[in-house]
Amino acid sequence: MLAAMFVGAFLAACATVKAPPVAVCPQCTVQIVPPSAKPMQVARWADLPGWSEDDLRAAWPAFMQSCLALASKPTWLLWRAACVEAKELAANDNSTLHRFFESRFEPYLLTNPDGTTSGLVTGYYEPLLNGARQRSATFSQAVLGVPADLLDIELADLLPDLKNMRLRGRLQGNKVIPYYSRADIAAREADYADRVLLWVDDAIELFFLQIQGSGRVKLPDGSVVRIAYADQNGHPYQSIGRVLIDRGELKPEQASMQGIQAWARANPEKLNDVLNSNPSYVFFREVQSRENEGPQGAMGVPLTAERSIAVDPRQVPLGAPVFLSTTQPNSSAPLRRLMLAQDTGGAIRGVVRADLFWGFGAQAGSQAGKMKQQGQMWVLLPPGAAP
Repeated sequence: MLAAMFVGAFLAACATVKAPPVAVCPQCTVQIVPPSAKPMQVARWADLPGWSEDDLRAAWPAFMQSCLALASKPTWLLWRAACVEAKELAANDNSTLHRFFESRFEPYLLTNPDGTTSGLVTGYYEPLLNGARQRSATFSQAVLGVPADLLDIELADLLPDLKNMRLRGRLQGNKVIPYYSRADIAAREADYADRVLLWVDDAIELFFLQIQGSGRVKLPDGSVVRIAYADQNGHPYQSIGRVLIDRGELKPEQASMQGIQAWARANPEKLNDVLNSNPSYVFFREVQSRENEGPQGAMGVPLTAERSIAVDPRQVPLGAPVFLSTTQPNSSAPLRRLMLAQDTGGAIRGVVRADLFWGFGAQAGSQAGKMKQQGQMWVLLPPGAAP
């Protein structure tokens, strides 16, 4: 009975969110396979457009990070031979790296349940916000840590068939009910006083920080604090770009991150209502890391700018190399390169779906905010690792 209640609440929370229109990908090869086909179709290296031209030296540090993380996973035996050999290779020779991947891995074309092989590719980055340890008139937006009453329930502990699914909620008497929505959390601000990590100066920047999942906060003394995703309230993500389009506030082509930020600056009296239309809320934790390293992804290793992607881990094994064929942000110019599946995201769902990490700072943010392309993906797996 308890398991059925959990599953019912989980399914009710997973309402489909209508996605905004995306750019056409003229670089993608149209391939249609029978509906309900396997999510991974055997491919040839010659099928990967631009594979031979990619400079794999740029992806090599990210691949080695994946090997470090995979060494502690149950699947390590499948990856060990490739990762052990990789340690001995001359990473400064592109031809050598191509031969390595072609000899140690097999490519599989990722395929949607409807038989299509193209999907949405978006971007994210690590933003820099201004903040303080104490609240003031300038710094009035709370960055919250995980609340003490938030329950995080692994559904596989109740039903093995629900692997990789979890439920967030809270106790009300002896019942588990959904956790508070974004609007509820904002209205109960005083209840979270002991969970405030930092105070920042901009509500829309904090909102986008939650979407990115990690960032840096510069304090008045010049020091910088890094924060990372810790948990989420369990509510489905709702695009405020879609909300603004549906309300007639923005045209579809204006609903980029930059367009939404500009709208927020011009309409401060409407901002909270729009933000609260997305019930999802992300909680953070402070982390220690080297300044020149990227933020930690879901694998627990630093992300590499323009070579790490977030994927749906139910469809793509974390740590795996993925060859991505898409286009540059808001452009038809090809972007074809080897990536590493090293992160996840609440909005990253489906087989052919990726979120490209662009790096840290304003320039990375500009690229990430404009990226809403179509693309194809080939996952590279050691022999025997394909499901």
